[in-house]
Order: sequence, then structure tokens, then C-alpha cells
Amino acid sequence: MSEITVRALTEDEWETYRTLRLEALQESPEAFVADHDTEAAEPEEFWRARMERSVRLVAETEGEQVGVVSIGSVSEDKGETAGQLFGLWVNPQWRGRSVAANLVRQGARIAADQGLRHLYYWVGSDNGRAVAFASSFGFRPTDDRRPMRVAGVDGEAEEEIALVMALGEDRA
Repeated sequence: MSEITVRALTEDEWETYRTLRLEALQESPEAFVADHDTEAAEPEEFWRARMERSVRLVAETEGEQVGVVSIGSVSEDKGETAGQLFGLWVNPQWRGRSVAANLVRQGARIAADQGLRHLYYWVGSDNGRAVAFASSFGFRPTDDRRPMRVAGVDGEAEEEIALVMALGEDRA
């Protein structure tokens, strides 16, 4: 099995992030709020600003970039010690080969190193696979729900659930 490495991208690697993000939007449009064509038209300044707002992690193996995830602040009032994992995407050819697991583990390490005590992850409440995946890392469901910002496959509005994971030594 190929070794998977995960590293944080620098601001100067905005083009790498842009490439992965656009690939994700094209391959899995239903998983993201954004639109591929809209983001593809954005200038360099847009992408550099994104790099400053959150930590962007890339998974690499066999000389290619195969996955991405972001660690950022929580938009809701969860306190200064909470962060958010978002934008998780793995190239379909690499799914089921621990790429996502490596991205989540490294994201949790970085969040803990930043002094965060909790990491939130929003998933579709009907997405049992994503809920099970997140639960395997210690994410637990909360009472927080929100309408998904994209319609479901059948065109009906779905709901997202906030999962939270405690970071650090006291994982209670």
C-alpha cells in the first residue's frame, strides 16, 4: 500500500488548493454549497484570501494530490476553543484507502496544536456513511441541526447535523 502524507498548504500554494477544490466541486457537486463555474472564475486574490482564513490540508501519495480538507473557525457561537473541519474530499480512485482518515487525523492534530478543544463537522443527517465515518474518530452527534444549503438528490431539502469531537487528553 502506498504511503499517504498529509501536509498544510502555504498561501503560495493557492493554485494547488484551487485545483483540488475545483476538482471536488466538479466530481461531487451535491456535497458542496459552492458552484464549480462560479469558483473557477474567481481571481488569484480570492484564492489567496481563502488560504489565509483556514488551514488547508492536502493528502499526497505516489506523487499526486489525492485529497483535501480545511480546518477553520466555527461560524456559530461555539466559543474560542472550537474549530471546524470542512470541505473534506478524496479523489474517487483513492476512496477506501485511508486518505480521508489521514486527513481527519492530521486536521485534529493541527486543531489541538492551535489550542482548540473541540472540532465540529457538519454532515447530511441522511448520510449514514459520513456519520459512521466521523463517529469512528470520536465525533458525536449534537442537537444542532440546520437546513442543508444544497438540495438533496430528489430535490427535497435535507438537514445537516453538527458532530463534535473533543480534542486533547480529556476527550470527554
